[in-house]
Amino acid sequence: MAPCKFLLLACVGVSISILRARADEHDHTYTDKEEVVLWMNTVGPYHNRQETYKYFSLPFCAGKKKTINHYHETLGEALQGVELEFSGLDIKFKGRIMNSLLFILMCDCKIPAKLFMTIRACDYVLSPDTGREALGIVGEADENGEDHFLWTYKKLEIGYNGNRIVDVNLTSEGKVKLVPNTKIAMSYSMKWKKSDVKFEDRFDKYLDPSFFQHRIHWFSIFNSFMMVIFLVGLVSMILMRTLRKDYARYSKEEEMDDMDRDLGDEYGWKQVHGDVFRPSSHPLIFSSLIGSGCQIFFVSFIVIVVAMVEDLYTERGSMLSTAIFVFAATSPLNGYFGGSLYARQGGRRWIKQMFIGAFLIPAMVCGTAFFINFIAMYYHASRAIPFGTMVAVCCICFFVILPLNLVGTILGRNMSGQPNFPCRVNAVPRPIPEKKWFMEPAVIVCLGGILPFGSIFIEMYFIFTSFWAYKIYYVYGFMMLVLVILCIVTVCVTIVCTYFLLNAEDYRWQWTSFLSAASTAVYVYMYSFYYYFFKTKMYGLFQTAFYFGYMAVFSTALGIMCGAVGYMGTSAFVRKIYTNVKID
Repeated sequence: MAPCKFLLLACVGVSISILRARADEHDHTYTDKEEVVLWMNTVGPYHNRQETYKYFSLPFCAGKKKTINHYHETLGEALQGVELEFSGLDIKFKGRIMNSLLFILMCDCKIPAKLFMTIRACDYVLSPDTGREALGIVGEADENGEDHFLWTYKKLEIGYNGNRIVDVNLTSEGKVKLVPNTKIAMSYSMKWKKSDVKFEDRFDKYLDPSFFQHRIHWFSIFNSFMMVIFLVGLVSMILMRTLRKDYARYSKEEEMDDMDRDLGDEYGWKQVHGDVFRPSSHPLIFSSLIGSGCQIFFVSFIVIVVAMVEDLYTERGSMLSTAIFVFAATSPLNGYFGGSLYARQGGRRWIKQMFIGAFLIPAMVCGTAFFINFIAMYYHASRAIPFGTMVAVCCICFFVILPLNLVGTILGRNMSGQPNFPCRVNAVPRPIPEKKWFMEPAVIVCLGGILPFGSIFIEMYFIFTSFWAYKIYYVYGFMMLVLVILCIVTVCVTIVCTYFLLNAEDYRWQWTSFLSAASTAVYVYMYSFYYYFFKTKMYGLFQTAFYFGYMAVFSTALGIMCGAVGYMGTSAFVRKIYTNVKID
């Protein structure tokens, strides 16, 4: 068993200089001997990236300088548990510090237990003015876990280019065994070196091109692309053969091949023309899911485009803040698609549908976060969401998302809420004949998500690694391509499934098309179990609940999006083939 390491999370920021008020965390420029503020962020286990605690929850002392308070600049920063605390160290730009005593750690019989029970197997991470993290060891245990050691000397090496900080490196030295009733001197040094790295390229060292641009990544894209070609060809063949049969019947051709004869008027999908546009069961829930799925798709598309244009990973919480803003701004799309579909299906409780559609995703996310927040509060973790942040999220839901959803619902009901089906719906539902077991909707639903999952599961590994480990995801061009491939594969699969279902004279295609596409989420969640047990070393109740809780949210949102995309594509296909049918 490898020695157990103890690490912390910290952050180096820049504050306003006493003499020059123009230099701050956003300007990133300094003059010689100008003050540079060292922010201490959070501490937590290396393998449990989301299990973080306040830095000074450990028995460490701050420097002698006056405390500076930090505030959360964005909502995403607050939700991610960023807790910057001033280190109190007197640091000057280009000012060298040699082995300066920080504080004396008094190790009585209680401190070692508190120290190592709090940050068991933790990592020390420093983030400079570059905004990123540098790793260094705080302490470690022997193979048996009986003796614990602390690294007492921290050496900071900061690179600068002109009047800007572009790099930081942290090393830990001075390994000392922790024993009761001893004093341990904690010291640090700081060295400045000139660097040729441009300020705009300061994040390049934190990226990992060898990991994200590996040939396996390219192979997965090529494999998915070939799958798209095959499925598009299959759907095109079905659609062209169906239309050719209709045209042949219209022109009263006598010669028809065996397959066309099997799909004649005696049986087949034409026989259910009077029921195929019958409203789905539970139309209120169904239309709310479709509206939410369309919104998730547009949010994903817009956020990826923004991430491709702007380097969102350069600012703390910027990705989450962007996603929240885009989600709120696209609320009218939720109301439009959900409200118009509910109106076409004859729904009358449109206000109830609007509320369900508006709060379906926020309630799922906030409910999961609320449950995990209780665990975070029990652990006294920095991931515990402050009350003020909860109020801000609720205000966004009630005063932004709900009104915009109402606007979209009204527009959808008035602009495209009238049923304009190409076939008349019979008053009495047609009995559904018996069919083979593999044509049952339940079987189609279970099998429908295999191919969409197969087109994205390799990309899921890279996304999971960037979120649950210390990788920065920056290849958003890959992500956009995978999103497009996922949508195409999903639409093709649901069209094929619906075609076979209708050909068996089963007109329950709405829920079947949605669920067969949404079943991709089940396979993604199953893959998350494999990733947790075989690709990570996470442990503990907090990290486990955080992982599986938010993976359930991610998988559910992905399933709703895939289901909505599959239904929209299938709906266009069904409308197309029945528009060209000659009804007696």
